[in-house]
Amino acid sequence: MKTEVVNEEKKAPSESLSAEPEQKIVKDERAGIVYIFSSFNNTIIHVTDLAGHTLARISGGMVTKHSRLKANPTTAMFVAKRTAERVRDLGITSLYIRMRGKTRAPGMGPGAHAAVKTLTKEGFKIISIIDTTRVPRGGPKAKGGKRGRRV
Repeated sequence: MKTEVVNEEKKAPSESLSAEPEQKIVKDERAGIVYIFSSFNNTIIHVTDLAGHTLARISGGMVTKHSRLKANPTTAMFVAKRTAERVRDLGITSLYIRMRGKTRAPGMGPGAHAAVKTLTKEGFKIISIIDTTRVPRGGPKAKGGKRGRRV
């Protein structure tokens, strides 16, 4: 029995190379969780993987030697840059962000938004941003007496 192949064209080697579609390199996307604690005295960034293992933890005191500047947005920017360097080396490409302020404070400190802005500029994909500031519901009486702290 003879088998014949019909309509088979022979191509030159240069044609076969250019005719193949180019393969795209797909990067493996790894996610991490960034906890940003920003009070009016300091900014602390703590990065974990999805299992909860610490990858990096950097505070304002590690960046500046002036204690009065630890909560400054500029210092928070440098904290976020240093965090981004360490996390990028470990292969993290996307981030879940959880921002937190002090419990009874009127809002978050000045460094929280500066840190988030810097992380986006560093090229990370931000999946979600959540405010996880704790809110007291009853509990012990606040310090300051019946009429509050008189200045």
